[in-house]
Amino acid sequence: MNDVYLIGIGQTKISKNAGIRGRYLSAEAVSKAIEHAGIEKELITMFITGNMMSGILTQQQQLGALTADACGFRGVEAATVESACSSGASAARWGFMAVAGGLHKAVIVCGIERMTHATREDTTAALATAADWELEGCYGESFISLNAKIMRLYMDTYGVDAEDFAHFAINAHDNGMTNPNAFLHKKIDFDTYMNSRMLSDPVKLFDAPPVCDGAAAVIMANEEVARSAVRSGLPLIKISGSAIGTDSLALDARTDKLKLSGVEISTGRAMDQAGVKHADIDIFELHDAYTIISSLSLEAAGFAERGKGVHFGKDGEIALNGKLPISTMGGLKSRGHPVGATGVYQLVETYMQLTNTAGENQVPDPEIALVQNIGGTGATVVSHILQRA
Repeated sequence: MNDVYLIGIGQTKISKNAGIRGRYLSAEAVSKAIEHAGIEKELITMFITGNMMSGILTQQQQLGALTADACGFRGVEAATVESACSSGASAARWGFMAVAGGLHKAVIVCGIERMTHATREDTTAALATAADWELEGCYGESFISLNAKIMRLYMDTYGVDAEDFAHFAINAHDNGMTNPNAFLHKKIDFDTYMNSRMLSDPVKLFDAPPVCDGAAAVIMANEEVARSAVRSGLPLIKISGSAIGTDSLALDARTDKLKLSGVEISTGRAMDQAGVKHADIDIFELHDAYTIISSLSLEAAGFAERGKGVHFGKDGEIALNGKLPISTMGGLKSRGHPVGATGVYQLVETYMQLTNTAGENQVPDPEIALVQNIGGTGATVVSHILQRA
């Protein structure tokens, strides 16, 4: 395989922009990525779009060709990738394979999602299509209710209380305060978390992500193109591991409801590819859509023992200067979770960390990061290892 490098990043500020069409959000992110990469547009011969709900909420499919055209890439190879909330990272996986396999020298990956133009009821129903419709969706289950089931089972199994999840939300909101592109610039404390509105017992308002809009883009390239790019003194960032792990969509069909097998599988594969160990990881940019998913991800990825992931970080381990920083730019909780774009935002933010350009959110001199994006309640899990070359 060819080595693959991340050479350009772009993102829009996450917001509620109901009047702005997705193609224009994408164009903003893509133009920033091209300018940042410092390469000629003609070198880019593939355009991959990650999106989950455009066909449902805006009656628009074929975003690959549509977005490529809107961004000035008419005629290039283009397609859309969908894997629920992990659509952005799955699109990045396609981009990685295209460059690694030698089919393309440089590709653009763009994640885009518009959610706020629709009613909350329609958006909730659209999100629920990531669950198993036959076994869950048609019975009225939503992502909130499904995560509530997991959280309740975790609490009952391991004897923990709602308050034990607070530090994940507090940490994310602390970091989101200094991310200019974050949706929620709202600092919270323990009392704010505990007194927040109950969504579906035991999931409270600050256990869940906000509905929002956004687009992010990255440019991946082979070594030849990467080294020819205008670097401005920045180190090269290599994607040294890329993998997808899957599990059943339906919770009741899983062998173990409190084990994210997709996380375990994709983490192991990506780390093996990169030749790194857990002790080598300086940042774990996990999928913190719900605080219970943060707990289970830390366990399945191998950073915490089973039943103890919920306690990881209570002594500052997950802070920017901690042992294993997470949600470094606010995560899905505070930066926001425009679902099809989230995985690309994670890559953008991790690139910033590894190049020491994350401003007030900078982790002290990181070299290797694990970036993880989850579709559904764990059915599709995409993991990438990024490191300084």
